[in-house]
Amino acid sequence: MPDTPLLDQVQFPADTRGFDIPQLKQLADELRTETIDAVSTTGGHLGAGLGVVELTVALHHILETPKDILIWDVGHQCYPHKILTGRRDRIRTLRQPGGLSGFTKRSESEYDPFGAAHASTSISAALGFAAARDQKGEKNRVVAVIGDGSMSAGMAYEAMNNAAETTHGQLMVVLNDNDMSIAPPVGGMSAYLAKQVSGGAYQNFRRLGKKVAEHMPRPFRDAARKAEEYARGMIVGGTFFEELGFYYIGPVDGHDLDNLVPILKNAAAITDRPVVVHVVTQKGKGYAPAESSADKLHAVVKFDVVSGKQSKSVSNAPSYTKVFGTELIKRAALDPAIVAITAAMPSGTGLDLFGQAYPTRTYDVGIAEQHAVTFAAGLAADGMKPVCAIYSTFLQRGYDQVVHDVAIQSLPVRFAMDRAGLVGADGATHAGSFDIGFMGALPGMVLMAAADEAELAAMIATSLEIDDRPSAFRYPRGDGVGVEIPELAAPLEIGKGRIVREGTTVAILSLGTRLQESLKAADALAARGVSATVADARFAKPLDADLILRLAREHECLITVEEGAMGGFGAFVLQLLAQKGALDAGLKIRTLCLPDVFQDQDNPVAMYATAGLNAEHIAAAALQALGVEATRAVRA
Repeated sequence: MPDTPLLDQVQFPADTRGFDIPQLKQLADELRTETIDAVSTTGGHLGAGLGVVELTVALHHILETPKDILIWDVGHQCYPHKILTGRRDRIRTLRQPGGLSGFTKRSESEYDPFGAAHASTSISAALGFAAARDQKGEKNRVVAVIGDGSMSAGMAYEAMNNAAETTHGQLMVVLNDNDMSIAPPVGGMSAYLAKQVSGGAYQNFRRLGKKVAEHMPRPFRDAARKAEEYARGMIVGGTFFEELGFYYIGPVDGHDLDNLVPILKNAAAITDRPVVVHVVTQKGKGYAPAESSADKLHAVVKFDVVSGKQSKSVSNAPSYTKVFGTELIKRAALDPAIVAITAAMPSGTGLDLFGQAYPTRTYDVGIAEQHAVTFAAGLAADGMKPVCAIYSTFLQRGYDQVVHDVAIQSLPVRFAMDRAGLVGADGATHAGSFDIGFMGALPGMVLMAAADEAELAAMIATSLEIDDRPSAFRYPRGDGVGVEIPELAAPLEIGKGRIVREGTTVAILSLGTRLQESLKAADALAARGVSATVADARFAKPLDADLILRLAREHECLITVEEGAMGGFGAFVLQLLAQKGALDAGLKIRTLCLPDVFQDQDNPVAMYATAGLNAEHIAAAALQALGVEATRAVRA
């Protein structure tokens, strides 16, 4: 354990209120050390948290949290915040089964007033808190901390555009610029000017000027206002924010507590209009391996603190994400019309590989899933072959665009939905639980789910052949099963599944990577004297009606298995069987899917056990349907 004598005295933020600046600096150093040590044992998001250590200390020092509302955008930068807010004793359970979430979570602490794991929600939520405060006649302060990357999403601007009209009380947005993508700090003069424009004397002078200007003719009044804002904007930036109704302060060095504390204190005291404080930080600050890493060690597994070397396990099979990127490169070499789109996740989706091979055919639109989808629709409408690679959980944000801009117009956009199913340590917020239902509901959509790496390669090829309607293919986080991938996979026949194992009594119809567990379940059933057919549906839409009706006709029991929420593949199959009268003869059917709850983080095997989707559960469901004693069919 690191030596942290001052941090040891801090149980809650109130314990820091009496600290002077030298003590706050010491606290920040110790907090950074504790964060590094904790994440080295658990893995998680490291770089973002290290970049906001001083900002976290300063905010909790000047605010009266939890009475004052402090909202962290995304939440992956909140590890130092958790340590300071009564959770230090549990910080080494971060992202572990039954432990602390890797993001802010309302049920975890009163210091987490709003849960966030997707980007760009903080300003909207903070505005809601501010409006509620105003309605109740209370005086607490509301602060949102949002990264410059999250400002690429339209939702942030929608909230800012609405803020000045919604609240006339205090609201502070801290823009954490950790990529120097807006403006760098300009040394001591910048800090001096930021102090001046945030201070009470300047504010009083400004109010006096407003009162004088009110008595001027309107053209002179407007000219005076513009002159003040543009003069300040020319010196320190921020004219854009002023146009949205925010008072702009910055840029401020986010690691300089001597200036950061008084500036934030001044900003929090401004109550006549919303305020933006532009804070420039360094992602990975204070830890050499993170500072020198290209991604600033954004997300890491367990690592050695001294060297920064991560303890990555060795796999004999490539990840599904890598297979996607590699296969798309192969196809792009044969077809110059293929282009790829990602929403701020090039490495997460495997498009970093594609971008290296075809930089001019790769588009990263930032955290803007809605734009990504409609942008892809425009490309498709003009004859290109766009592949839109977005995590299943993030594609939820672009669903209206999938419906309105793609599906209704029958445009051949291909959706690569990574992280389908449960995702382990990232928990409920990142699980790809709902895409089968919401994509399968759309007329004309071709929806596929890969059972292994070779199937994924074939589905990529299939989607690129479809030129008259949209298509989507889903695949999980993690490594494949080790099957051989053809040099150039052949496209699949649309809407046709396959029989993997023939049997007589039970039919197990799997969609996606539960196929391996379905085969194990068939083995377990065979050990009980029950013969089982195992089929890979491949397509959730269009369904292979011939295959499904044959399975229903020739077997006593049919089990569907999917890594998705209720209302998905199993529901589609049931509707088909009902329409065709295939249930009338007494077919026993069970639809196995994710439970109707949001599952907390755990390792994926345990999560699927909780969901009842491992081999033993599939076999037990078949036995129960047949009226056989439903004991455990597979030994744990």
